[in-house]
Amino acid sequence: MSTKVSDHVLQRLREWGVEHVFGYPGDGINGLLAAWGRAENRPQFIQSRHEEMSAFQAVGYAKFSGRVGVCAATSGPGAIHVLNGLYDAKLDHVPVLAIVGQTHRTAMGGSYQQEVDLHTLFKDVASDFVETVTVPEQLPNVLDRAIRTAYARRCPTAVIIPGDVQELDYAPPTHEFKMVPSSLDRSSWTAIPSQESIERAAEILNTGDKVAILVGQGAAGARAEVERMAEVLGAGVAKALLGKDVLSDELPYVTGAIGLLGTRASYELMRDCDTLLTIGSSFPYTQFLPDFGKARGVQIDLDPHMVGMRYPYEVNLVGDARATLERLIPMIDPERGREWYDTVCDNVMRWRDVMERRANLSADPINPEYVAHVLDPLLPADAIISSDSGSAANWYARHLTMRPGMRGSLSGTLATMGCGVPYAIGAKFAHPDRPAIALVGDGAMQMNGMAELITAAKYRDQWEDPRLVVGVWNNHDLNQVTWEMRAMEGAPSFLPSQEIPDVQYAAFARSLGLTGIRVEKPEDVEAGWRAGLEADGPAVIEFLTDPAVPPIPPHATWEQLEATAASILKGDADRGSMIKQGFKAKMQEFLPGREKK
Repeated sequence: MSTKVSDHVLQRLREWGVEHVFGYPGDGINGLLAAWGRAENRPQFIQSRHEEMSAFQAVGYAKFSGRVGVCAATSGPGAIHVLNGLYDAKLDHVPVLAIVGQTHRTAMGGSYQQEVDLHTLFKDVASDFVETVTVPEQLPNVLDRAIRTAYARRCPTAVIIPGDVQELDYAPPTHEFKMVPSSLDRSSWTAIPSQESIERAAEILNTGDKVAILVGQGAAGARAEVERMAEVLGAGVAKALLGKDVLSDELPYVTGAIGLLGTRASYELMRDCDTLLTIGSSFPYTQFLPDFGKARGVQIDLDPHMVGMRYPYEVNLVGDARATLERLIPMIDPERGREWYDTVCDNVMRWRDVMERRANLSADPINPEYVAHVLDPLLPADAIISSDSGSAANWYARHLTMRPGMRGSLSGTLATMGCGVPYAIGAKFAHPDRPAIALVGDGAMQMNGMAELITAAKYRDQWEDPRLVVGVWNNHDLNQVTWEMRAMEGAPSFLPSQEIPDVQYAAFARSLGLTGIRVEKPEDVEAGWRAGLEADGPAVIEFLTDPAVPPIPPHATWEQLEATAASILKGDADRGSMIKQGFKAKMQEFLPGREKK
């Protein structure tokens, strides 16, 4: 039997080491689906409930495996659906390939059913590479280049294959004019800055007395080198949210997350430092970096397109984080005082004490911070954690202690809702022998998390470690936006947009044959988490939490808290509880800290 174009697509994916393709069927990819049948489902087709979820699962897979994530969608509506997941990959610099169907070539331009101008549609999201295969000989180069580009530029790419082309007999490119051959190899490479620029960076760092380091996901491969640099500089290390798993939070000088969702210790680190070293991060909120002119700056980043944007750095080192640090560290003078280092460590301890106090404050019925705080010591050493966007991301950022071997991520730059559960599913296919935990608000759970529980139930038997625990903060409120309205707009909560139904998430999980537990009292929180982590398959642990507990930014002052309280007195439905909880939470920062031992 002849080899079809669709057969060769799957063969080429296998040759690239692709083991899973996340997708949803449709007649625009019927040829590919038939080929999957002939190929005995290799690479494995993972069926989601929606093409957007397929893209999110591919992003989660890529984030937690380091390999390209692949998703597939039909033409027209299917192609449109994958866009949000692909934008998540684009903004977080994740290698993802989308294989998309298109109407037959004979119908193109004829306003045919489900015909969409896919090149225009994908022009921005897959700007580094999007191409349509119109003849079989074109296929190897287009597919290989899409995968190579996704890896090299850490971005989404798209290959569009019309339905009739999928059914054509495959023929390789020939050795003649206007044919483009291709090859599979993707040799590793390392970028290194010039020696002169490294020396200039060392001069700046050596003159600093109060050095702050900011790391992002680009520092993930340089854990040991970042630790060594922090030690020789006597520096504190703050982490962008995408870099939360770069360093262990158990290190005394790691101040935790930075930004609106960050810690007071990170805020103080940036406020008081005289030198800033940024490694593998494009953290965009400059108001959380040192005041311009107060600190000298050095940046290390692999992508020359992304350097020098967030702060007036004096030296921008374009290169791999590990290779660059290996050359920079020997030039650093380790002889410096320990006063700054001790201050940073004291600030970290004080913040941890504040967070413990906040978590243990009473609420009605459960303090949302307490839910994350209780989970923290229960996390398995090899846990993979995904957080959705919303107020749950605050508790993920502040209360979970990343320890060596743990992984964690969220939609960092796009900050899209609905990624938490599909990320965790993608993680399970990347690492079927590790437990995955998704932290999700009730808004994101209603948006699409519930549907993807069906996907988890469908594939649960394929995972060596069957645990996929979904923790749901159920407060009947789109809480992050509610607080943003209060704090930024000075407006009370608008219930028609913010209030959402009370859905029985745990009961829905049980209807699928999964573990489902509804926790309504603080004293049952630990038992709920333990039940999920000890389950023999996917589990949903639903916590009834208080929407009046504020996600107070780390830099919030009494004056800002008073202004927020005054604005919501205009008529906020939750005004009494909010003011009470906000006062209690802020008060913890002004109470005496724990005694030093």
